[in-house]
Amino acid sequence: MKRKDYIIFIIVLIVMAILVLNERIAIPCIFNKVTGLYCPGCGITRAIKSLLSGDIQTSFRNNILLYTVIPLLFIAMSLDRITKHKYKKIYNIILIILLVITIGYAILRNLPMFWYLTPIPA
Repeated sequence: MKRKDYIIFIIVLIVMAILVLNERIAIPCIFNKVTGLYCPGCGITRAIKSLLSGDIQTSFRNNILLYTVIPLLFIAMSLDRITKHKYKKIYNIILIILLVITIGYAILRNLPMFWYLTPIPA
């Protein structure tokens, strides 16, 4: 990314943070509405809102995947860019692992024995 792209990205994040804190944004999950199941992204808006409010425990409870996959993906993409695609095979393996984790999380959070992975109702 160019420096200009990073600045735009940061501005978008700040605007979204302001909207989430003011409760003017609520993104319904189409997958959940249609199937009644939770997708891997269900609860991310509430998790971000809780994090910005300083309630880390509720933020984790709403969507723990936000704190595992996204930082790992960012690290993998940064390393791939820094090494100028030198380790493309390792990068692809990391992406496959992250995909498996995401799919596994989606399956587990819909099983009754893993009730603690479901987001807290709004």
